[in-house]
Amino acid sequence: MDPHATPPAAAPGNGDGPGGAEDRPARLAVGVVGAGRVGTALGAALAGAGHRVVAAAAVSERSRERIEQRLPGVDVVPPHEVVAAADLVLLTVPDDTLPELATGLVGAGVEVTGKLVAHTSGRYGASVLDPVTRAGALPLALHPVMTFTGRPDDVNRLTGISFGVTSPEPLRPVAEALVLEMGGEPVWIPEERRPLYHAALAGGANHLVTLVVETMDLLRGAGVAEPGRMLGPLLGAALDNGLRLGIDGLTGPVARGDAGTVADHVAELGRVSPESRRAYVALARLTADRALGAGLLKPEDAERLLEALAD
Repeated sequence: MDPHATPPAAAPGNGDGPGGAEDRPARLAVGVVGAGRVGTALGAALAGAGHRVVAAAAVSERSRERIEQRLPGVDVVPPHEVVAAADLVLLTVPDDTLPELATGLVGAGVEVTGKLVAHTSGRYGASVLDPVTRAGALPLALHPVMTFTGRPDDVNRLTGISFGVTSPEPLRPVAEALVLEMGGEPVWIPEERRPLYHAALAGGANHLVTLVVETMDLLRGAGVAEPGRMLGPLLGAALDNGLRLGIDGLTGPVARGDAGTVADHVAELGRVSPESRRAYVALARLTADRALGAGLLKPEDAERLLEALAD
């Protein structure tokens, strides 16, 4: 089968029709390979949209427990049996194992012709699925832009979030329809832009957590008993300013060109934590560059700041 041709039965419908979900011809049998936090959340969301989750593969006992909790009654079977039973296969495995899994399925002779095969990696587009695509599968990259903790509210977190979607162009309506059915908003990411897309998300979300934890540790060192309580309103306002106003929402000593204050910060952090000093200097330099480029900072003030931030 041509992987660039969309089979009529693969296009999911939206909303409940007069006869209910079970009467719609486009309902899919869904299989989950990698029943972790993401796989079981997406499986539950698809089940809620009227699809049938028919099989899941799990290695750890924790994954088996998630299947029981989120996908009750679903058979736990080896990956090749999941693929055999499904019209839509979710490959929700760690990024580094995804290429090997795609190659392994084909190498094991698993029949994938005409099946939708979707992964949830932010790092990869559809090309990582080339081995199964050449064997007749229909490849989709559906990356939910959200963190999943394994808690019961993971499924609810899908509502209203963005999904980074990449696929062959003829499959784009299918990919986008599936995202909409899970309560998400599809955002098209060209294949060649996936690495930049994922680097941006990881840099923002993951490093934000690191920065917050580091800040709380420094505040504890300064004698603040409840740093989270102190930071909540400040960081909430700063995030809101950044999202709404961009660089125009910047405040603080760098935005003011207050080189003396910045120099004091660098000296104190060097005394307390050289690691924190290096992070502060790197971020302050980036902040100064952004502020200068936006016209918030005069060139002479930027020069003084960069002198204070010199190694």
